[in-house]
Amino acid sequence: MDEPKNVTNPVTEIKEPKKTKTISWGPLTAVVVTIIIYFVSQFAAGLIIIIYPAIRHWNGQQINDWLNSSVVAQFINIALVEGIVILMLQMFLQKRKASFATIGWNRRLRITDIVYAFAGFAVYFVLLDFIAFRLLKIFYHGINFEQKQDIGFTNVHGAMPLLLVFISLVILPPLVEETLVRGFLYSGLRTKLPKLLAAMITSIIFATAHLQIGSGNPLLWAAAVDTFVLSLVLVYLREKTDSLWASTTLHMLKNGLAYAALFIVPIVHLR
Repeated sequence: MDEPKNVTNPVTEIKEPKKTKTISWGPLTAVVVTIIIYFVSQFAAGLIIIIYPAIRHWNGQQINDWLNSSVVAQFINIALVEGIVILMLQMFLQKRKASFATIGWNRRLRITDIVYAFAGFAVYFVLLDFIAFRLLKIFYHGINFEQKQDIGFTNVHGAMPLLLVFISLVILPPLVEETLVRGFLYSGLRTKLPKLLAAMITSIIFATAHLQIGSGNPLLWAAAVDTFVLSLVLVYLREKTDSLWASTTLHMLKNGLAYAALFIVPIVHLR
């Protein structure tokens, strides 16, 4: 008589879904680490970029002129800052046994992400121009809406300088800022805080970074309001899509339009 064959139970063969890594840092850690990364990256980049003028034995005036007028120098500085941000964030995530997938880079780009980004831009535009700015103009007259943001690039001519500026303004900042702010910071805040409160704190911190504190110029409140409203929409996209693709795409779209207005349109008008 044949021995009965082992019959596997289909139920036991079903693989359990992989558990996603949980966020192992809370609101306080998220805020403190974000602020530390922000300031350390600025300081470290400044130390690194000064090596070249030191080798050339330039004086203070020559260094200042190079940093303020050279597109290449400004590009290198921005690339260093953004690279150091990502390096420091990666070190922290590895220490907490997490990864960039944990904070939003968990899948590939989808068409729906692009659709959400364009829809988000429309919402952002309405919220900013038709609600926030109009209300401020009615109830508060202390904001100079004509004040320009110092983006650090002047006298940009030629294809290569324009490309470097494009990468510096449209590619690098959206990728890195979304990873740090809407990815790391917001993920830590929402572990113990209501989503709305986490979104508000994230947006306040993001807006504060755009006040240009320490630049010697008046505080740029118009840019702070702009980035606060933008951040609220970016956080919503982060929640809606459970990814950073849509928010990063919207951020790039917004910066890309500003880049075109500042650098491309004037060139077209001159021709």
